Amino acid sequence: MLWLEIKKFSIVIAGAFLTALGMNLFLIPANVYSSGFTGIAQLLSKVLTDYTPIHISIGFLLLLLNIPVAILGWKKVGKSFTIYSFISVVLSSLFLEIIPVKEMSHDILLNAVFGGVIIAIGVGFTLKWGASTGGLDIIAMVLSRMKDRPIGPYMLALNSVIILTAGFLYGWEKALYTLVFLYTSTRVIDTIHTRHSKLTAFIITKKADEMKKAIHAKLVRGITMIPGKGAFSNETRDIMMIVITRYELFDLERVIKEVDPNAFTNIIQTTGVYGFFRRD
Repeated sequence: MLWLEIKKFSIVIAGAFLTALGMNLFLIPANVYSSGFTGIAQLLSKVLTDYTPIHISIGFLLLLLNIPVAILGWKKVGKSFTIYSFISVVLSSLFLEIIPVKEMSHDILLNAVFGGVIIAIGVGFTLKWGASTGGLDIIAMVLSRMKDRPIGPYMLALNSVIILTAGFLYGWEKALYTLVFLYTSTRVIDTIHTRHSKLTAFIITKKADEMKKAIHAKLVRGITMIPGKGAFSNETRDIMMIVITRYELFDLERVIKEVDPNAFTNIIQTTGVYGFFRRD
């Protein structure tokens, strides 16, 4: 268990470093804006520098914006998830201050694409290991739970504000390159993790009773048991069906590996859930 936490913490550190690297070497020099609270911090820092005598660094603004979100996440999302997410934010802010801003390419398109890929790798693996980069992810998740709607539209709406503001203040070309960054980063995150808000897991195992107890100890989710039989082996096995949110995928995967490493698990996208589904 301790080794697992060390690995998770290491992934969060690496994810924060890659986020800061993508920002300081690609997006910031090219004036291409990131998504989420990182993009808001980037935009606020530039507006304050250009239109007022005040200069506040992107790293400090990112940390400042995430403090109320961390409190919201602690109450509404979950303690472990929020702690790791806030650690990710603190480390990202620190790396943004440490890593020098340096232009790697004069081509704005290359900056948008490579910045998107590098940041998305960091974000994708952070999500895959049961944390997030904080900010917009947590807000979208809370809104999604309140209305029981997919996270995607909330993410799109909030990111649209960044794009439109950047376009209005600094030219629509910059806003269009920000869209290139968003598309690239989303595709890479989808490859590494998933952007689906709900997932259904079918678990075929010989240790159904142990698996049930372990899942219920970790997740507050209902499980449907389906009797099954192997067509080739002719062996009787239990099929367990469980619907989860994407943020619970990491915990479910750990439970399955601990209880029955030989279990066959199929994770599929869930486009809609009708009836009772716990959102808290």
